[in-house]
This record gives sequence, C-alpha cells and structure tokens, in this order.
Amino acid sequence: MFETLSERLGGVFDRLTKQGALSEEDVRTAMREVRVALLEADVSLPVARQFIKSVEKKATGAAVTKSVTPGQQVVKIVHDELIAVLTGEGDPGALRIDNAPAPILMVGLQGSGKTTTTAKLAKRLKERDKKKVLMASLDVNRPAAMEQLQILGQQIGVDTLPIVKGEDPVAIARRARTQASLGGYDVYMLDTAGRLHIDAELIQQAANVRDAVNPRETLLVVDGLTGQDAVNVATEFDDKIGVSGVVLTRMDGDGRGGAALSMRAITGKPIRFVGLGEKMDALETFEPDRVAGRILGMGDIVALVERAQETLEAEQAERMMRRFQKGQFNMNDLKMQLEQMMKMGGLGAMMQMMPGAAKMARQMDDAGLDDKVLRQQVALINSMTRTERANPQILQASRKKRIAAGAGMEVSELNKLLKMQRQMSDMMKKMGKMGKGGMLKQAMKGMFGKGGMPADMDPSRMDPKALEAAAKAMGGKLPGGMGLPGMGGGLPSGLSGLGKKK
Repeated sequence: MFETLSERLGGVFDRLTKQGALSEEDVRTAMREVRVALLEADVSLPVARQFIKSVEKKATGAAVTKSVTPGQQVVKIVHDELIAVLTGEGDPGALRIDNAPAPILMVGLQGSGKTTTTAKLAKRLKERDKKKVLMASLDVNRPAAMEQLQILGQQIGVDTLPIVKGEDPVAIARRARTQASLGGYDVYMLDTAGRLHIDAELIQQAANVRDAVNPRETLLVVDGLTGQDAVNVATEFDDKIGVSGVVLTRMDGDGRGGAALSMRAITGKPIRFVGLGEKMDALETFEPDRVAGRILGMGDIVALVERAQETLEAEQAERMMRRFQKGQFNMNDLKMQLEQMMKMGGLGAMMQMMPGAAKMARQMDDAGLDDKVLRQQVALINSMTRTERANPQILQASRKKRIAAGAGMEVSELNKLLKMQRQMSDMMKKMGKMGKGGMLKQAMKGMFGKGGMPADMDPSRMDPKALEAAAKAMGGKLPGGMGLPGMGGGLPSGLSGLGKKK
C-alpha cells in the first residue's frame, strides 16, 4: 500500500545520503519534496505541514549538519517522526476484554469489511488469546448479512448467535449479552449495520446498541482505500458514538496509504489492527515502528520472523536443525522449505519485509520470480520415489525423464531444482560449522525462544545496511541469497534462476 510513498521518499533520501555535508538549504529542498510525496500519498494537509515542520526543526540542528552521516541522520529523524505520528496510546493489540463477557462493538460504513474483520478478530482472540468468543450480526438491512457471519463462524470454529428473523438490532444485542453470560463466553462481538455514507439513522442505531450493552471496545472499521474521506468518517463516528480504536482494511491494496498517517494524527485514536487480505488470518497488529520501517524501505524482519514462527512447528524445526548440522539436506527437506515459503505468503510477501527490498521489487518482476515456480518445484519433488527424494544423487538420465514427465515439465527445470538442492546442502554444511555452537544452531534457538537470539544476530537490532551486506555475502545477489529466519538459511544464490513466469 505504501509503495508510491516509499518510492518517492527513497529517491529523496538517496540524494541526501550521497552528499557529504548538508546545508540547511539541502534539508529544506528535501523536505519540500517529502511534503509533496506525503500529499500525493493522500496525507491530509495539516498533518503533512506539522510533520515537515517538526522534521525540519530537528534536521537543521547542529547535531545533524556536523554529523558524520548527515543524510542518514535525516532519514532517522523522518523515521522517528513517522513513528510518532502513527503511535497511539498503549499496546495496539491489547484489547480491554478482562471482565467476561466483554462486548466489542464493530462499526463502520457499508463495504468497509466489517463482517470479515469481525470474523478475523474472533479467530485471533480464539487462537492467540485462548478466548471463548460469540459473534452476533445486528445487520438487519443487508440481505444475507447474518448468514454471512454464520458461515464465517463455521469456517473458523467460532459460535454465532442463532438468527431470529424480525428482531431489531438492540434486541439482538441484548440476546447476545444474555447468551454470552449463560454460555460462559469471554467475549461477544457485535457486527453492526453499515450505510453507504453516514446518516442520522445509522448513527442512532449504533448509539442505541452502545447504550444497551456498554461495549469495552468500539472498533471502527475503515477501508484503507478511501483516502481522505476515511478521516472524516472516523471523526464523525468518534463524535457521535465514541471510538476506542481503528481497524484499517485493504492495506494490501494499491491505495496511497496516507489515510493511515492522517487518521492517527487527526482523530487521536490508535490504529489497532490492519487487514492484509481476504484470508481469515490476514489481520495484523498495527506496529507503528514496523510500518514506518516499511515506508522507508527498511523492511520488517520482525514480522517475517513472527510469520516463520507461526507456520513452523518447533519440533519440526529441531528435527530440521539436527539434519542440517550434519549437512544432510535432501529433497524432502527442500520440499518442506518450499511449502513453508508458500505458507508464509510466497516470495513476494517475504521480499517486501526484507531491508532494501523495495528497490528490488522491479528487479524481481523483471526476473520473473513467481510463486507458480514454487508449486512447480513441489510437483517435481512429488513426482520422485521415496528413495530418489532421500538420495537425489542417484538420479540419472532415464529417471530424470520419468520425473519431469510425471510433473508435466522439462528435464531442464528438474536440473535447476537439483542444482538448487546441491547448493543448499553445501550451504547447510558451512553454516553448521560456522561460529561457536554453529551459526545455524544459534539462529534456530533464537527463532524458538530457546535462550533468545544472540544480540549480534537479532535482526531488530541490526542496521539495515549490515543486514543487506550479510544477505549479499550469503548469496551474491539479494533476491538469490536471502537467509530467512526459520528457513534454515533460506534461499541460495540458485534461487535467482528459479524460472521465468510462463
């Protein structure tokens, strides 16, 4: 979502960091460009003005102009200021749901993704916080709105309030409260009706429900693609109903991202969560420092590690680690890693979180890196016998032909896969021996909280440039050589030859 903003700011900062010393005029010129970039990204004028004023004041101080790396100092000041603009009160992911049953009221305009977000949040509360959740749809206007929530509830294994036709929203809310108390639920979520625009009836209905159940949290769901208007919607809802936090949906879209910056600054309400796709687990806590890092192309290693932790079982990782330390890396291991990459959202999703990867997005497109390639490689491995998977070195011409034909592919594609497996196997041997206790062992321990990640390997404490250099050292070109946490060293340089989009 922040692509355009990232590109514009990237260009400005590249010019700044190339200059040795910075005059006040240099900083002012850069800030003018930053302001234009913010306005183009749909950040509201007062917010952009205040932002530039604040940055300019800090960036023209003697500490910056006399600094060894003045350009990078300015980038850091902009980064810190972005975090300040985006940060709300307290922990964004911590909802006030201590006294059971705690009501959460979901409000917003029609089409902003309220019902889907309600289900995503219910799934998150159930799985992460181990809460027993009840969902209830109060939308009596939109056809099949109640049925939609019921179906989503069945998909994620969360109970929904039985539908009774002809009830008004306040009656449904009261019934949900009774059911939650009797059924021993920790949280009950109320999905209110939306309108295409704010009107008196919509506000009144939501206010009546609020008065009936007295919610602990009132979350406003806003479509991230609506830009400036999203801020007006948030202000209006907050004035009339009182909002405790905002959930921005469609943050994976191609909107210009300014709504997020303006929303927090103008309404003063924290952005709690962001929706990043259609799937039920595509809801993330809004972390200002990570978002600021992504906007400035610094990557989001922490999110990558978290995603790896979620998709990789600790026991499985231990098993993998023992094999890798011995330098054992056969086709079964490669298949496991390819499937792990697909679970983590594919190559594209992972590359976006890498430091400096924004600049490589185009290179990746040109190289034709595509998730289809991962699926084809898994198909080739599935086409092998058990013995062949365990001992890929036994593959000779006739076997290769049979395997390629079985996967509906060329022998040349299989040869690429075999080369990749050999390179990864060699890399595992090297990593297993490197450093005290083995670099691989240290990284894996850090991943699964056994003794924590060593300070010199903690990506969150590392300088993005150092990370980039380390990645390059591991595999030549960045797209090829990224060592990914939890992926046992990740992608070798052979990956740059994964294949072209067909």
